[in-house]
Amino acid sequence: MSMTLREAAVQGKITPAMKRCAQEEGVAAAEICKGIASGCVAIPANKNRKLKRFVGIGQGLKTKINANIGTSKDHVDIEYELKKLKVALSMGADAVMDLSTGGPIEEIRRVILEHCPVPLGTVPIYQAAVETVEKRKKSIVDMRVKDILQTIERQAGEGVDFMTVHCGITRESAARLKKAGRILGVVSRGGAFTLEWMEYNQKENPLYERFDELLAIARAYDVTLSLGDGLRPGCLADATDPGQIQELVILGELTRRAWDAGVQVIIEGPGHMPMDQIAANVLLQKKLCFGAPFYVLGPLVTDIAPGYDHITSAIGGAVAAAAGADFLCYVTPAEHLKLPSLEDVKEGVVASRIAAHAADIVKKVPGALEADESMARSRSALDWQGQISLSIDPEKAKAYREEGGAYHGPTCTMCGEYCAIKVYKRALKGKK
Repeated sequence: MSMTLREAAVQGKITPAMKRCAQEEGVAAAEICKGIASGCVAIPANKNRKLKRFVGIGQGLKTKINANIGTSKDHVDIEYELKKLKVALSMGADAVMDLSTGGPIEEIRRVILEHCPVPLGTVPIYQAAVETVEKRKKSIVDMRVKDILQTIERQAGEGVDFMTVHCGITRESAARLKKAGRILGVVSRGGAFTLEWMEYNQKENPLYERFDELLAIARAYDVTLSLGDGLRPGCLADATDPGQIQELVILGELTRRAWDAGVQVIIEGPGHMPMDQIAANVLLQKKLCFGAPFYVLGPLVTDIAPGYDHITSAIGGAVAAAAGADFLCYVTPAEHLKLPSLEDVKEGVVASRIAAHAADIVKKVPGALEADESMARSRSALDWQGQISLSIDPEKAKAYREEGGAYHGPTCTMCGEYCAIKVYKRALKGKK
C-alpha cells in the first residue's frame, strides 16, 4: 500500500501534491510538508482522484472557503446542482461538499466528482440513512453498522477527498447534552441521525466504537477525516455548553489516533455563537486538538436574521479566522429557510470570501494586505477599470458602476464634481 500524504510528510518526503499546494500559497514546499507532519495543515486529496487544484488548509496558509451543494427529497435536479457547482467555483470556493439526500445520491455524487476540480467532501451517514429508509423501507434507527462502514468505503473508493464523520457523539457527551437543557438540542443532521440511532438501540456510537475500522478505510484511500461537530450549538443560548465541549475533548483524542494511523484530520466547529465567545472557542479547539485545522460553520453571531445569514456568518467567520480558524463553511441567505438557489450560492461564497480575506490581513498571509493596497491606489487614481478588476465580485462592481450612469466619467454618481479624491488632488495643486 502506498504512503498517505501524512505518512510521507512524517518521513520528510515532499510529494507532488505538496509542491503544487506550495506554489499556490507562495510558500516553500518544505513548509507544507512540515505542516502536514505536525498535523496543523491538511491537503484533502483522495488517491483515486486527479485533482486539478491541491488545496492546503491550516496554519500559515490562506483561509479557505467551502461551499455546500446537493439535492433534497423535495428538489432533485442534477443539472441544477452542477450549475451551483459552477457558480461556487467561479466565485472562488476552495472546496465543495455534496450533501445530497434526495434522488439517485450515488449518481449525483459521481457526476459532481467528475466536474469538480477542487476537493470534494461528503457526509456518508446521509446516504446510509436515506438508503435505510428508501431502499430497505426501515427507520433511520434501523441503520446497520456494516451499511454505514460500507457506504464510507464506497464513497472513498469513488474518490471523495474528505468526509464529515460524527465520531465525537458518545454516550458520555450525549448525557452531558441532556443535562445542559438546550433550547435547540441537536441541529446537525448527521448528529441527529447518530444520536437517534444510539438512543433507540441503547448502544455506543459505532463510528466512535469502531474508529480503527474507519481509520483503515481512510488510510487506504488517503481520505481526510473531517471530525464533525454533531453537538454544535444551534442558537446563541446553547453556545459553549458541556455537550459541545465534551465532544471537542473526544475529537482531540481521536485526532491523535488518526495521526498515528497516517490519516489527516480537520476539526469541525460551532455554528451559532456570540461574538465574544468565538476567539475563546478557536483557542480551545487548537489546544484540545493539538493545532489541527479548524473548519467552522459561520459562526452565526445572531439568530434573528433569516434571509441574511450569509452576513451573520461572515461576521463570525471573520472573527473566527482572525483568531486562527482555517476553513470557513459558507452560509447562504437561504440558511434555515430553503434549499439555496444559484444566487444564494453566489452570495454565500462571496460573503465567506470577504470574511476570509479580512482575516488573512490580520493573520498577515502573504499577498492579503497587498491586494487592498492595490485597490487603494486604483481608487486614488480614479481608475475604475482597475477597481473592478481587483474586486472580489467584478461582475457586480461593473454592474453598479454602469447603473450609476457615469461609467465613462472620472467620478461616480454619489459625489460627482464634489468627489473628495478629486477635490483633494485639486487642493494639492493649489487650483480652484
